[in-house]
Amino acid sequence: MSDVNNMNLLQGTLDLLILRTLKTGPLHGWAISERIQQISQDVLQVNQGSLYPALHRLERKGAIAADWATSELGRRARFYRLTAEGKRQLDLESESWHALTVAIGRVMKLA
Repeated sequence: MSDVNNMNLLQGTLDLLILRTLKTGPLHGWAISERIQQISQDVLQVNQGSLYPALHRLERKGAIAADWATSELGRRARFYRLTAEGKRQLDLESESWHALTVAIGRVMKLA
């Protein structure tokens, strides 16, 4: 497993992963981390030291909003959801990410 914090990823990659994960609906922090790990088939592991600063940053930017609710384990937790601004940011960053990965793929294949 790779810790997202320790990987040499472009700045904003974790934000993009969080926004994409929240596209399906509100989740609390631990569930966001688990979902990213699950979808990546255990390749990516987002630790709390990376996740919560990213969530706070996205909240300050207006890309996500949070509400207190009860988790599936009966505990109070902050559930994060995409805002309209977050959906716009996700669309823009997804297009940029796709263009970047295509370009990197070409270099890796032909260089």
